[in-house]
Amino acid sequence: MFDLSGKIAVVSGASSGLGVQMATAFARQGANLVILARRYERLEELKAKLEKEYKVEILPIKCDVTSTDDINNAAKTAEKHFKKVDILLNCAGSSKDKGVIDMADDEWDFTIATDETSVFKMTRAFAKIMKKNHYGRIINIASMYGLVGNTEIYTVAYHASKGAVVNFTRAVAAELATDGITVNAICPGYFETELTKAVLDTPRFQEFAKTHVPMQRYGKPGELDAAAVFLASAEASYVTGVILPVDGGYTAI
Repeated sequence: MFDLSGKIAVVSGASSGLGVQMATAFARQGANLVILARRYERLEELKAKLEKEYKVEILPIKCDVTSTDDINNAAKTAEKHFKKVDILLNCAGSSKDKGVIDMADDEWDFTIATDETSVFKMTRAFAKIMKKNHYGRIINIASMYGLVGNTEIYTVAYHASKGAVVNFTRAVAAELATDGITVNAICPGYFETELTKAVLDTPRFQEFAKTHVPMQRYGKPGELDAAAVFLASAEASYVTGVILPVDGGYTAI
């Protein structure tokens, strides 16, 4: 089960963090990959590593997920090269962390564009390709912060954008259900990435995790892999519109 050999998976945000982890998980299961990010040199490094280790084919494409032209060009390039796209994992994201009173318009707009609007644009572009073959697996990386608020760090735009991704997932799942395309979301808890390391490494936040996460720890590298691989698989053909927290129990209390 969960063999992805012969499948073509597109992963955005594949230059660092969870994007690299998810791309590696798919390659490990045999998928060929289209990896997208702004930092092309990092994509080339990942391509070399994954092709050597897993004997799969990797197509790196420089892409800013806030740019409609970049996304549409990436979709055309991917389809031309591989003739199809089976899996899309929307992982690119960033955030300006402020509370509602202090957040400036440009900080709000940046976060919404990067974390919410990009998911719409990517889905629109690649779902058109999937629809031609009546097959697709779309996985959106939301956040447990898209399900709840928090009192430790004020990041209102991030909460709003990830909450939007959660219900966008449900809406698109319903819309594309008869096209053979499933659409699901993963809501990670606290995982250390390039963007979160500075906060998660502080004693204050480590203590916060011990008291607010039932498992009393952050997520470890690889602990999202099973969720992503399952939702990307042919076996998950009757699973759509699901919002799956992988958060050590944070949203259970």
